[in-house]
Amino acid sequence: MSIERPEFPQFFITESSPCPYIEGKVERKIFTHLVGSDALKLHDVLANGGFRRSQNIAYRPSCEDCHSCVSVRVPVDKFIWKKRFLRVLKRNKHLSSHTMPAVTTSEQFSLFSDYVSSRHSDGGMADMTVLDFSAMVEESSVNTNLIEYRHQPEISLAHPQPQKGPLAGVALTDRLRDGLSMIYSCFDPALSSQSLGTYMILDHIQKAQKMGLPYLYLGYWVNGSQKMSYKANFLPQERLGEDGWVLVDT
Repeated sequence: MSIERPEFPQFFITESSPCPYIEGKVERKIFTHLVGSDALKLHDVLANGGFRRSQNIAYRPSCEDCHSCVSVRVPVDKFIWKKRFLRVLKRNKHLSSHTMPAVTTSEQFSLFSDYVSSRHSDGGMADMTVLDFSAMVEESSVNTNLIEYRHQPEISLAHPQPQKGPLAGVALTDRLRDGLSMIYSCFDPALSSQSLGTYMILDHIQKAQKMGLPYLYLGYWVNGSQKMSYKANFLPQERLGEDGWVLVDT
């Protein structure tokens, strides 16, 4: 016997748990499943309403006494290319980006593990196994890709044909009807001085422009969280409030 999916998605509320961004706060999420033939359309609608994707689940904060998590997206054609952003592009001009299927490799997992151990060893991802990492990347019912950032390959007499250069960073990115959504990104912690996190966002802004997509979705900016403060640097940006998306330029 087959089970028909209801016309409207079912939403659920998680139990309260300690907030990973603001000490002393608790978080709660509302979520639904992205499955079936309507997953793409539902994903677009929910993303526009401030939801984020994790595997086949779309979620957003639903905290009782806190509204610090704010959905942020960059209108790419209005983005201001400040001098410091141009310097980051120049600093990383030797890198090339490659859009790949959402299928993990051992090289990507090694990079991810080094990144988490170096920068987020006390976070929820610190204990992720290769199977957990594969699930994060590959369990998706929507348009998802991995974007690899690589150094230029070395050419030698032994290998006259260009080989793949070393992996410097990787981003898990969704394609929405009105933009790109950066789900997760990581980079070689030994290259922190190159501002690779910023570079990957700037590259995604350029990709969205070339694809004719109006927005780059950056997830949640959390007022009061140092971990998420960097998202406020990409201006102008739109932030989702009670009255919809509002343009912010300072």
